[in-house]
Amino acid sequence: MSRKALVLAITALSASLGALSAQAAPGDGPHRDVITLSATGSAEVSRDTIQLVFSTTKEGSDAGQVQAQLKQALDAALTEARKIAKPGGQVEVQTGNFSLYPRYAQQAKNAGPQITGWQGSAELMVEGKDITAISQLSGRIASMSIARVGYGLSREAREKLESEVTAQAIERFKLKAADYARQFGYKNWQLGEVSVNADQAVPPMPMMAAPRFKAAMAGADESLPVEAGKATVSATVSGSVLLSK
Repeated sequence: MSRKALVLAITALSASLGALSAQAAPGDGPHRDVITLSATGSAEVSRDTIQLVFSTTKEGSDAGQVQAQLKQALDAALTEARKIAKPGGQVEVQTGNFSLYPRYAQQAKNAGPQITGWQGSAELMVEGKDITAISQLSGRIASMSIARVGYGLSREAREKLESEVTAQAIERFKLKAADYARQFGYKNWQLGEVSVNADQAVPPMPMMAAPRFKAAMAGADESLPVEAGKATVSATVSGSVLLSK
């Protein structure tokens, strides 16, 4: 290659690099700023599940006898509860705590505590979406008393509502982004990193102590009065938005 041709090639390469450098200059591209924001959607829904915890306590001088009494009471309650059991989360039955422990007392001076008797307890839990059937069961179990009552939201109801409140939160996020962009004097906005979280904002109603209630006293057809109340399901969208002029 001649010296003249080499000089021309170097000149052309320098011009090309200069053009690329000019295109990459930060001042020539669209100016962008970043803001972070969040939006929430929520809705109330009636709790659609109930849980009843039945329990009984027995005591006596013989551990085997106390255990047999507990088993007898639990078997009788299970027999009634299984009559209304339904699949698909409608009515589920399961045994709960079953415990037996000694009672101690000081028998003589300088002597250690001695076992003077035995005490035990047993529980049965019935829960599901068939609130009517479960509440009526309380009037048919005579061997155990209602210890606690609780209400909650089924997975199906929660997931259905989560879809609705998530869409609501996303729409509110977009409206906020557009509004903030306008107020800050920007023409356009673009999503950056965004997270979506849906949850039951209000936890299931805690298990509450219930008045001791037995069919022998209340009548075989009497059911427990129930009022499930409301639960709130919410979804939150949070993240960054890129603003451009």
